[in-house]
Amino acid sequence: MGNIIDGKILAAKIKEEIREHVKGLKIKPGLAVIQVGEDPASKVYVGGKEKDAQEVGFLSEIHRLGADTAQETVIALVKKLNERKEINGILVQLPLPEHLNEELITNTIDPLKDVDGFTYNSAGRLLTGSKCLAACTPSGCIEMIKSTGCEIKGKNAVVIGRSNIVGKPMAILLLQENATVTICHSRTVDLPSITSKADILVAAIGRPKFVKADMVKQGAVVIDVGMNRDENGKLCGDVDFENVKEKTSFITPVPGGVGLMTRAMLMKNTLEAYKMQGIK
Repeated sequence: MGNIIDGKILAAKIKEEIREHVKGLKIKPGLAVIQVGEDPASKVYVGGKEKDAQEVGFLSEIHRLGADTAQETVIALVKKLNERKEINGILVQLPLPEHLNEELITNTIDPLKDVDGFTYNSAGRLLTGSKCLAACTPSGCIEMIKSTGCEIKGKNAVVIGRSNIVGKPMAILLLQENATVTICHSRTVDLPSITSKADILVAAIGRPKFVKADMVKQGAVVIDVGMNRDENGKLCGDVDFENVKEKTSFITPVPGGVGLMTRAMLMKNTLEAYKMQGIK
């Protein structure tokens, strides 16, 4: 049976390191989150981020706007937060209501405050290997892989999913660690023949229990980014955990895995943004 990569323990360790660092700062890092509308999942995520920020000693602001808020109003708020020196990180909670342009609003964020790593500037800098704030979920996945003691360099890594938020930046971060990387997606032919050769397999497609045991190499490290509901309404990932775990050397659970690390990496990015802005 594979060893469980406990996201709760890893996230707590990262947050404790941040908390200790913040104790010695005269000016505390500030994180502002903008939530538009009443999406239930977004409310839970934003609440968790607020809790984390308070735990590590950050200044935390939540800006809750009505679902019918005009685009100009959201953009004006982002620009105002860009100008405030006490706010070092800005996050616009996605998804936004349909009448809002996520792309335009996200790219209004100052790249130095883009703690989600979603702006064109951040994505471009990640692609070219320049210093940047990388997307939180892929960054958390890298930390989880490293926690196993598995050397990424030279390994055959496969990422299932090509989203701008997870799949693509995940592949780039694995490349930066000198893995040989393959990205698979909905048009990939004979997917199991590719995934079954992966030393490191990352699933990020949003399909409940999609990855079966015959798709996984014996002894692989499996990172499950999915957060879904199964036929019984129970939380589950993209990986058929109960059947796959027997073949892995290490595997992340859902819940209790990548999600908690994503939040921890948001705190880490906020501290990094604070440093990049030259706050003392």
